Amino acid sequence: MAAPTPVPLILDCDPGHDDAMAILLAVADPAVKLLAVTTVAGNQTVDKCTLNARRVLSLAGVSGIPVARGADRPLVRRLRIADDVHGKTGLDGPLFDDEPSVPESPYSAHELLVDVLRTTPATIVATGALTNIARLLSDEPGLAANITEIVWMGGSTDRGNIAPLAEANAYVDPEAADLVVRSGVPVTMCGLNVTHQALVTADVLARFEQLGTPLARVCAEWMTFFASTYRELFGFESPPLHDPVAVARVIDPAIVGCVEANLVIETQGEWTAGATVVDLDGYTGRPPNARIAVALDQDAFWNRIVAAVSAVS
Repeated sequence: MAAPTPVPLILDCDPGHDDAMAILLAVADPAVKLLAVTTVAGNQTVDKCTLNARRVLSLAGVSGIPVARGADRPLVRRLRIADDVHGKTGLDGPLFDDEPSVPESPYSAHELLVDVLRTTPATIVATGALTNIARLLSDEPGLAANITEIVWMGGSTDRGNIAPLAEANAYVDPEAADLVVRSGVPVTMCGLNVTHQALVTADVLARFEQLGTPLARVCAEWMTFFASTYRELFGFESPPLHDPVAVARVIDPAIVGCVEANLVIETQGEWTAGATVVDLDGYTGRPPNARIAVALDQDAFWNRIVAAVSAVS
């Protein structure tokens, strides 16, 4: 039996340690074909996030995947970065002295998204604020038909991680998230409620160390740094590796179990801006408009990530 055709994928991200691992998974897993990487301000400034995306692809020995710089701020709000989590570079841990071999695209993220989607229907995995995607849908509504699905690592069905009810990617640009959810393009939300099941335990770290490759060692160093900030800020013994969960959902939907529910993004609340209001129990009577991730097959998830790092090492 012939292998299934890989899913064409665009990764919109703000690297970030967990974004870096999401890039590696998207590069190496045979179930997807990574067409482009676009960046957005979030975990750090867009300058640093773009440099980090280029570094990750260079470490993986990848060429031919364009990296394009996107929005440097949210649609209407001031930017808040997560340097307390990801450090001053956005990818603290291993030291990088060399200029990455992967260049930055001469196109903006918006131009690259338009160029790719005009010729190739694709799934967009977004692991940062949804600013780039909101601008695309607003400026080029005709291209919505060529977006198979938007799989977003963002939000939560319960509490947040940057405000009591808001997850960071939703909090940075709730107006963009609201526009995307209301666009009519199929949306899957992989929020904290499911990504907190993807914990980088000592056993997981040991699997990367056992690979013994330079890339695997860098991955272990990234996750060790990430663990230190999560322990200090949130009291986690093992940090959750959020962003690859969204890529894993595209690779094999069975890895990330979802339910259909109504999703609304809070943009007005004084204390709740960025909250993702998920009506799991049908209280509002509003029809489902999104898939909401609720369960993770942890063994299958980590097996795909370790295999990906092994494949590109």
